[in-house]
Amino acid sequence: MQTFMLFIGVIILVIGVKLIYDARILVNKYFSVSNHNGAVLFLKILGTLCAICGAILISKNWGAIIN
Repeated sequence: MQTFMLFIGVIILVIGVKLIYDARILVNKYFSVSNHNGAVLFLKILGTLCAICGAILISKNWGAIIN
């Protein structure tokens, strides 16, 4: 179970980092909003929260890899 949670943490972390770095590209490609800067800011904040949650999951389940 710890290995599964570690894997989920890595996936959430990667999604968060992808949202942070490609927010403007994703907004231009998938969303048709008039306020692009607000949508980019929302995606970057969402990516930051995902990255933090993924990092917490990784740190809590790191013992599965070490042991």
